[in-house]
Amino acid sequence: MKIKPSKIVAVGLNYRDHAGEMAAEIPETPILFLKPPSAVIFNNDAIVYPPQTRELHYEAELAVVIRDRTRNISEKDATKHILGFTCANDVTARDLQKLDGQWTRAKSFDTFCPLGPKIVSGLSPDNLSVKLFLNGELKQSSSTANLIFGVNYLVSFISRVMTLEPEDVILTGTPAGIGPMQVGDEVRVEIEGIGSLVNKIKGWR
Repeated sequence: MKIKPSKIVAVGLNYRDHAGEMAAEIPETPILFLKPPSAVIFNNDAIVYPPQTRELHYEAELAVVIRDRTRNISEKDATKHILGFTCANDVTARDLQKLDGQWTRAKSFDTFCPLGPKIVSGLSPDNLSVKLFLNGELKQSSSTANLIFGVNYLVSFISRVMTLEPEDVILTGTPAGIGPMQVGDEVRVEIEGIGSLVNKIKGWR
């Protein structure tokens, strides 16, 4: 799987249990932020632990890959503009997120957006198991049925804010269970019907 998105549009606090563990209120509308294309890596690529952080966290997510130029569409038309789905890890420097009070730096380092292992088309995103394993130990386990804002709603909502281009990626949010990774760890995101995204953490040098 190799794609070149012009942007990655991510959604914060989109699982009720994750909002709870972050001590945040349930959002009334989707909370959007961007990750740069330079953050993208793929299955079996290494996540680099940058020296600026001491709290590198995993976040398992269902990713939506856009089929074509998409702008101002309705929720019922969203499916026509989805190429397919894949696994994602919204890698986050949690200490920098807290320090900055916003999310750009914390989520934008190179290698902070693993995607893969493949794009699956024709999959219903409404009730898929989402799991994350760290060194083989289960850390996150939920279902896309627990999303606050569903996939079609997100595609429509985002398309009314910005034009989505072919191969752009939407990260739909992470469930509860986020936590730290260390150099040498192996992190695996598993999503029902898609497969496993596996990455290891390596040091800066």
